Amino acid sequence: MVWVFVSRWNENRRVERVIEAQRARDAREITEKYGSGGLQILRFYATPGVIARGQKALLCYGVANAKTVRIEPAPEHAWPSLSRCFEITPARETRYTLIAEDAEGHAAKQSFVLYVK
Repeated sequence: MVWVFVSRWNENRRVERVIEAQRARDAREITEKYGSGGLQILRFYATPGVIARGQKALLCYGVANAKTVRIEPAPEHAWPSLSRCFEITPARETRYTLIAEDAEGHAAKQSFVLYVK
């Protein structure tokens, strides 16, 4: 009878250790992905990267710890988001720039060119 209780206790401890290890991995992944509180541009791209005139593309961005976000030229109003996409239809080759700012006034900037053939 004592053996049953001891084996259950040992199994419960093993399961708790596995769960705690998974929580630690998850926390590490979140910190690595979204930073430790600093402003960060996580993604900024268009898909597809080359379009025909009149064709639509998706412009996507993601930021962490930003207070304000703007895109130049401004195809649509932008706001802080971990992941946001919207359709664009540029008439010609266009360089898009994402500017993100945090509450302390730090800024991050990233650009790409969407090619129109």
